[in-house]
Amino acid sequence: MDSRLPPLAEDAVGRAMRRLLPFLLLMYVLAFLDRANIGFAQKVLQRDTGLSDTAFAFGAGVFFIGYALFEVPSNLLLHRVGARLWMCRIMVTWGIVSAATAWVSTPTAFYTLRFLLGVAEAGFFPGIVYYLTQWFPQAARGRAIGVFYFGAPLAFIVGGPLSGLLIDMNGTFGLTGWKWLFLVEGFLASAVGVWAFWYLVDKPADARWLPDAQRRALTDAIERDASDAAAHGPADVKAALMDRRVLAYALIYALIQMSVYGVIFFLPQQVASLLGTSVGFKVGLLTAVPWLCAVALTWSVPRRADRRVSHRAWAARLLVLSGLGIAVSGAAGSPLAAMVGLCCAASGFIAAQPLFWTFPTRHLTGAASAGGIALINAIGSLGGFFAPALRAFVDRAFASHAAGLEALGLTSVIAAVLVIVVVPRAGAIASEPAADDTPFEPPAQRVR
Repeated sequence: MDSRLPPLAEDAVGRAMRRLLPFLLLMYVLAFLDRANIGFAQKVLQRDTGLSDTAFAFGAGVFFIGYALFEVPSNLLLHRVGARLWMCRIMVTWGIVSAATAWVSTPTAFYTLRFLLGVAEAGFFPGIVYYLTQWFPQAARGRAIGVFYFGAPLAFIVGGPLSGLLIDMNGTFGLTGWKWLFLVEGFLASAVGVWAFWYLVDKPADARWLPDAQRRALTDAIERDASDAAAHGPADVKAALMDRRVLAYALIYALIQMSVYGVIFFLPQQVASLLGTSVGFKVGLLTAVPWLCAVALTWSVPRRADRRVSHRAWAARLLVLSGLGIAVSGAAGSPLAAMVGLCCAASGFIAAQPLFWTFPTRHLTGAASAGGIALINAIGSLGGFFAPALRAFVDRAFASHAAGLEALGLTSVIAAVLVIVVVPRAGAIASEPAADDTPFEPPAQRVR
């Protein structure tokens, strides 16, 4: 299969990547920081507010309930009003709510603000994925989403030490360190949200920084992909929300997110335990190591997959690597082996996700794409709600801190198996009948 773009379209893709992706990357870094900073604040937040471990786990996860409930409406609004306006709204509101967490004093307030943070951020991630489909044709989409996914590891490479430093500011101007953490990172999110309104461009046709010929070539390439998806995918939003392949992708994504957030929420405490110390700048530096490995793999694998059109095989391999790494990180007898496991886990589940998103975006277009991507992310995000509870439950049931991590590793392996079963091989979708002809055909029967 020839995955090459015409030279003018390839030049336009390069310009768009250089112009848009660094800014989108900054946005994602801030989003991830505002999701994961409670991992750094956990112990001192619990000490100051009296939150139990169970209450903290529920508060960490309830974010995803608000997030999931408002994903589809938010993404449909983005489709209607454009990314620059809607991304501004999302980032400003989530920054305000995140900063307000500095004044949490009771479990009820903690639950409420975590839920509202999910509501405020709803639509951010699927909105960016949808936005990237408006700018990058299928032949370059793995690369583009892969660069965007640098935001997750970069959030921990940069954000780990930053969060540790903010925690260490305990007592400055009379504020505890965890309050500084929420205030500073919330303010940064709101400031970048205002900047997004002036910086982003909704679609290539509006980009004055692209030469006319490149703008036309890029628009033509994207429209060709959209035409192919329209011929074989759901015809509208309702069809997309009921499409069995879309629902199967949502299940896969939920399993991936269980492994991701089951590790992320507890990573600072896990590393601190390995070092025999408390969370601070030193722990923040060491937590950056797995994410450096993830950056390297996320840079190289999507490019290789785009060239060889082998997204399906690579995604499955990376998810198996992630599952094994998660299990080893809990069962290893030495800190070094546990860190190697964490490096494999982070590299696998971060690098696999940009490959995963090439599957539904090849199958969806237009409003169906906005709704379908949001549904996949919404259902997938529920994995982030269940992951902390699952880990805590399995740990208690087996009286072992390793058992919960092994269970989370298994979810990643199951996701790898489902990728092989559900996702068609490259080129198979084009040979399938239109979705309207076979709306209820099980995905596994359509694999080539």
